[in-house]
Amino acid sequence: MVKVIGMMGSRQVVQGALFYEFSLEDHVPQDHLIRAIDRFVDLGHIRQHLAAFYSSTGRPSVDPELMIRMLLIGYCFGIRSERRICEEVHLNLAYRWFCRLDLNTAVPDHSTFSKNRHGRFRDSDLLREVFETVVRRCITEGLVGGRDFATDASLIRADAGKMYSMSQELWQGGQIDEETAPRAVREYLETLDDAAFGVASEVRPKFVSCSDPASQWTAAMNAPAIFAYSTNYLIDTDNAVIVDVEASRSIRQAEVGATRTMIDRAKDRFDLQPDRLAADTAYGSAEMLAWLDARKITQHIPVFDKTERADGTFPNTVFSFDPEADEYTCPGGNKLKKY
Repeated sequence: MVKVIGMMGSRQVVQGALFYEFSLEDHVPQDHLIRAIDRFVDLGHIRQHLAAFYSSTGRPSVDPELMIRMLLIGYCFGIRSERRICEEVHLNLAYRWFCRLDLNTAVPDHSTFSKNRHGRFRDSDLLREVFETVVRRCITEGLVGGRDFATDASLIRADAGKMYSMSQELWQGGQIDEETAPRAVREYLETLDDAAFGVASEVRPKFVSCSDPASQWTAAMNAPAIFAYSTNYLIDTDNAVIVDVEASRSIRQAEVGATRTMIDRAKDRFDLQPDRLAADTAYGSAEMLAWLDARKITQHIPVFDKTERADGTFPNTVFSFDPEADEYTCPGGNKLKKY
């Protein structure tokens, strides 16, 4: 015999209903971060931006605004896998609300993202268009001062391993067949004359990845060497707003070149040129400091110092200067004159 307890609620049994009345709007808290993001996201222009990259015939495609909204969710909430993004949007009511999906609408397959990222989105430079739209909104809202900038680079590990690589001496990039090469290799060939990649430095890396030859073999993280890229940021320091970003090889010369590219592009796209630029010692080369000085940008950058020598030659600190003769004398008594 089952004893009934007086005020205990009845057992919940799942029963299918013929009709449901359900509103996603009512189930997303007003203080949820996704509402704050949605308030400032305007993607109405991307259809016009992508119009030339869609066919006028065939089956209707997945809404590009939906894919961008899903990618924003992944970026803002740290979901790095596109497959995982699709799973989270399928299950999370707040994410469905942000993506304008009702309960019965299917979420796009994860393979759709890869096809569009490497196709329409890349060919149309859509992701930069979305990024710059956000920057313009920040400028309009007064979040970007445009006077004080900082720059730095972050290391991004490449999807490449040492097992499928070869030494620089054995690498023969000139014999690659562009028509049969995989996408990553074709992109490497396209960057050989790029200031941020191929011609950034005459120094060749110790190893070259056969699957992703544009990546750089580096031990910059004071850890075992890996194949990697650098993501370079130009930041307005008033409210820590990133005003530009540029990918490059993970070497100092390429990162410095990327900073020059970003400063010029910020001037061209947003009419922003900083009065001051802060950076670490890697950006303190004479060439870079002179470039900034020519643009009347005050440098808050430690000078890249090479005065200490370990090869037996004299450091510049031991040379004496005669202002009247306008010449230096080395410790060996030899005069260094201009020719």
